[in-house]
Amino acid sequence: MDIEMIHIGFGSVLAMNKVIAIASPNSAPIKRIIQEGRNKGLLIDMTSGRRTKAVIFTDSGHIVLAALTPETIAGRLQANRENPVLIPEQSDEKGEP
Repeated sequence: MDIEMIHIGFGSVLAMNKVIAIASPNSAPIKRIIQEGRNKGLLIDMTSGRRTKAVIFTDSGHIVLAALTPETIAGRLQANRENPVLIPEQSDEKGEP
């Protein structure tokens, strides 16, 4: 299985095959989810100190904050799917017993 990496701003990339949803951070329920993730240690801030414009939910339960809008991230995903740059997964086999 290949890993589809998308640039989400300021030197950060995200494996899109692990993403469940991308939301705007403006609603009260999303703000509560962000706070709960912070309290549980599941929050990953990839904004580089900039304003959060997207909240990304992963299949592992992590919550990723991004400084790009959900529309921009979706556009990059669409462009990547039209012209894919895939990174093959590395196996753990190193030829050692």
